[in-house]
Amino acid sequence: MTAETINAADIRINARWLIPIEPANTVLDHQAVLIQGDRIAAVLPQGEADARYRAKEVIDLPYHVVLPGLINSHGHAAMSLFRGMADDLPLMTWLNDHIWPAEGEFISEAFVADGTQLAMAEMLRTGTTTFSDMYFFPEIVAQLARDTGMRAQVCFPLLDFPTPWGAGPDEYLSKGKAFIEQWQDSLFIFPAIGPHAPYTVSDEPLTRAVELAGETGAAIQIHLHETASEVTEAMEKTGIRPTVRMAGLGLLGPNTQCVHMTQIDDSDIALLKQTGAHVIHCPESNLKLASGLSPVQQLRDAGVNVAIGTDGAASNNDLDLLGELSTAAMLAKAVAGDASALSAHEALAMATIAGARAIGRESELGSLEAGKLADLIAVDLSDPFLQPVYDPASHLVYSRHGRQVSHSWIGGVPQVQDGELTRIDVPDLMLRVQSWSDRIREQQSR
Repeated sequence: MTAETINAADIRINARWLIPIEPANTVLDHQAVLIQGDRIAAVLPQGEADARYRAKEVIDLPYHVVLPGLINSHGHAAMSLFRGMADDLPLMTWLNDHIWPAEGEFISEAFVADGTQLAMAEMLRTGTTTFSDMYFFPEIVAQLARDTGMRAQVCFPLLDFPTPWGAGPDEYLSKGKAFIEQWQDSLFIFPAIGPHAPYTVSDEPLTRAVELAGETGAAIQIHLHETASEVTEAMEKTGIRPTVRMAGLGLLGPNTQCVHMTQIDDSDIALLKQTGAHVIHCPESNLKLASGLSPVQQLRDAGVNVAIGTDGAASNNDLDLLGELSTAAMLAKAVAGDASALSAHEALAMATIAGARAIGRESELGSLEAGKLADLIAVDLSDPFLQPVYDPASHLVYSRHGRQVSHSWIGGVPQVQDGELTRIDVPDLMLRVQSWSDRIREQQSR
């Protein structure tokens, strides 16, 4: 071995276990991840890394499992400031009588900035490195995520009625087009179009959204088939199911992410498969709001790509994606009547490569492979209550310890080190959160 054959790396991470996601169903022992710049240079056994690489920094993680950073494929980040504000209510009561009035009272650029930073702190601390957001003031969310170094699909809102961000569809689409143009070449911010739902957006704005997606390549994310009443009312009003209406408008396609999809039948699944649309599963929010149960295994068996999201903290009430995976895996088994449905490895794939596929970034994110972006996390499995460790994938999904995430890197930049956030000033953030909490509590007591 000569000096010329030794490769340089910025960071070497030595892991007790490594789950690359691809190839599937794989756990590797005593592996090294080599990072050069913002990319993964190599993933190989530690002995081979000793012979082939010299790194500026070496991080030993002897009790940890390393895997790709998690992708939270649906949420409303700023709504973290409404966490626990209106629990134990049906969806439309929750929206009409509590959430929408509170948004009318409090939503502003400052609210969105502070609520989003609170959400990012929670997501980073529990293993998420890329998140999708659908909320007001998307330009604030995008800039804050970029400044923090998180990746985010940011969907600008589209509705038929005025909101704090705009007067109606014309303004939303005009501002949204400029937003897409600003960020469309970014490796951190993926601008997208976010029509709220079939019952809040009429045909003409939806058609224009499809046209804008075609012109720019932006993805579309929409709440769809979330509740039984949504489908029933649509049938009474239009005579067709919402999926059929969306397909007729050209909205369903490989660039479309359908969130929730709890009230679906075989015809809906066939339409999703035919169009190549993705499903974003939000099990805990669906359970808490009694929205219904998505047939995840049936969708997967049909070849539909299913990713996972937490939804907002106002309806969850946390953004811990590992906890969400535990719920998803166990719920899938109950719905399918099959204990083998949605295995631990398949659940982890939903939060990594399936999420990357849904947002069109599977060539860069979602698995630990040479050439991909160096977004990865380490989870400490040394806790006595996690012993013994027979299968790290099983522990990650069924033991639900998102706070066991000890390290996180995005593009090779550390975001969490030994359980501490490196890019967010938590004490300062908590002062701002307390101020919002006091104001919201005062308004609620009137």
